[in-house]
Amino acid sequence: MLQTFRNAWKIEEIRKKILFTLFMILLYRVGNAIPVPYVNVELLGQYFTQLESTVLGLVNVMSGGAFSSATIFALSIQPYINASIIIQLLCIAIPALERMAKDEGEEGKKKINDITRYSTVAIALLQGFGYYMLLRNNTLGNFPLLSETGVWQAIVIILTFTAGSALVMWMGEQITEFGIGNGISMILFASIVSRFPTQIITSVTNIGNGTLQWWAYLLTLIGALVLIVLIVVVTNAERRIPVQYSKRVVGRKQYGGQSTHLPMKVNMSGVLPVIFAQSIASIPATIAAFSGKTLTWFDTTSLLYALVYFLLIIFFSYFYSTIQFNPIEVANNLKRNGGFIPGYRPGKPTSEFIQKVLNKITLFGAIYLSIIAVTPYLISHWSNVARTSGISLGGTSIIIVVGVALETVQALENQMLMRHYKGFLE
Repeated sequence: MLQTFRNAWKIEEIRKKILFTLFMILLYRVGNAIPVPYVNVELLGQYFTQLESTVLGLVNVMSGGAFSSATIFALSIQPYINASIIIQLLCIAIPALERMAKDEGEEGKKKINDITRYSTVAIALLQGFGYYMLLRNNTLGNFPLLSETGVWQAIVIILTFTAGSALVMWMGEQITEFGIGNGISMILFASIVSRFPTQIITSVTNIGNGTLQWWAYLLTLIGALVLIVLIVVVTNAERRIPVQYSKRVVGRKQYGGQSTHLPMKVNMSGVLPVIFAQSIASIPATIAAFSGKTLTWFDTTSLLYALVYFLLIIFFSYFYSTIQFNPIEVANNLKRNGGFIPGYRPGKPTSEFIQKVLNKITLFGAIYLSIIAVTPYLISHWSNVARTSGISLGGTSIIIVVGVALETVQALENQMLMRHYKGFLE
C-alpha cells in the first residue's frame, strides 16, 4: 500500500488529485471545529458522554465527534446517505424513475443526482430541526444546553446544520470528481480516523488509573487486527466462473478458442450495506432522542438493535448485488461474443447458473459483513471492556476504514494503469 502511494506521488496529475482530496478533508475537519451559535458546547459534550452506548454515540463516531459538539458539520454525511437510500429504493418502486435512470443515459443520471441533492437538503432540514429540539428539551442538571431560545435562534441553528450538511455533500462530490476514490467514503474514513488519537490517550489513561486492565486492552487490539486481516482477505476474494470461447474462422484468420474466467467478488457491494444499514437502524432511537426521550431497549448494546442491524445488512447486500450485477445481461454478452460456460447452454441456462452462483456468494458476503458488524455490539452487551477501553472502533468502523483504504489503493492503481505506468507492480 505504501509503495502504491509512493509511486502515485511521482505522477504529477495523480499528485494533484491526492493534494485536492487532502485539502477537502482538511476543510471538512476545520468545519468540524466550528460550533453553531447559542449552544453551550461544554455542557453538550458532558451530556453526550452519558449517551456513548446509545445510537447517538454511534452517530457521533461517524461524524468524527462533530455531532456531540454541535458544529456546522454535526449532521455530517448522514442526510446524503439517507437520501441516496430513499431515491435508489424509489427507482425500483416507481417505473418513471427506473426508466429515467436506465434509459436516459447520462442525462437521466444527472436528474437522479439532482433529486438526491434536493432530498438531502430536505432530510437535513428535518434532522436539523430534530437536533434543535434535542438541545432545547434536554438539560444537564439544571443547566440548559442552549444559552438562548426563541424563533430567531431556532432558525439560525437549523439553517446552519442544513447548510453544513449540504456543504459536506458538495465536498464529497468534488472529491469523487476531482480527487481520489469515493468522496462520501473518504469523508466517513476521515471522521472515524480523526478519533484515533483521543481514543489512544483515553485508553492509556484508563490503564494508568486501573479502570482498564492492560491484558483486556491487548486482547481488544488483537481482535481488531484479526478483523482487519479477515476483511482484507474476504474483500479480495472472488469466485471465478470458467468461460470458453468457441473458435471462429474469418477469412484466413482464426478467432476465439481461448479459455478465461468471469470474476465475481465475494463482497461485491463493499462497505455500502454496512453504512446504509447503520443509518436506517439508528433512525428510531435518533428520533426518540431528538424528542427528549431515550429508547433504552434500542440502543447499540441491545439485542433488538443487533438483530435489526444484522437483517438490514443482509437486505442491502442483496439489494446492491442486484443493482451492480445483472446475470441476464452477462449471459447475453457471452452469447453475443461466442462465449459459454462449460456444461451450460448459452442464454437462459447460463443466466440461471450465474444467478445461482451470485445468490450463494452474496449470502456468504452478507453474513460475513453482518457478523463482523454485529459482534462488537454483542460483546458490549455482555461486557464493559469496550466501554472502558476508550476504543469506539466497532465492527462498522473497522469495515469502513479498511474497505475505504482498499478502495483508495485500487483507485490509485487504476489511475496509474490508465497512464500505462508499470512502477506500482514492482
